[in-house]
Amino acid sequence: MKLKGRESSGREKDEASVRLLGQLRERLYSDDISSARRAAFNLSWMQEDGLDILKEALLSSYPRKAKTAAAYGLRRMQGRMKKMALEVLKQGLEHANRDTRSACRNALALLKSGARGKSAAKTAKGVAKFRIREVPARSGRGVKMTRNSRGELLGNRRRSPR
Repeated sequence: MKLKGRESSGREKDEASVRLLGQLRERLYSDDISSARRAAFNLSWMQEDGLDILKEALLSSYPRKAKTAAAYGLRRMQGRMKKMALEVLKQGLEHANRDTRSACRNALALLKSGARGKSAAKTAKGVAKFRIREVPARSGRGVKMTRNSRGELLGNRRRSPR
């Protein structure tokens, strides 16, 4: 997919950051959902620039995979951008595109339920929790290790007192 060039926001400090944002934006629109989600996660750490790119992907006419990845990135926003990301997701609920509404609805449901980390199968009740215990050390009876004149270890059997 050929993307139009993105206008610089003026917040980028140098050419490297502009190039990085461009690469992440390209990967966000890839057909591989895994790399698109990774790009969205990286964009979620990019503050205003990341928010602009994710908002553009979610609210425009891009493919469904890009929209779900953008919703994931907005869901993963942290700090002062969290509130703005929630507003963008709420805007997406009233969007004309069905895929946008679906992605926003699912992202907000996941945020509301707090479903992060363990899956439902791992946290099911009734699953016994095993505790790993330390194996007790063998008693001093048995093999006594000594060194010979060359420094090699020798195992001599010593008698245990009876």
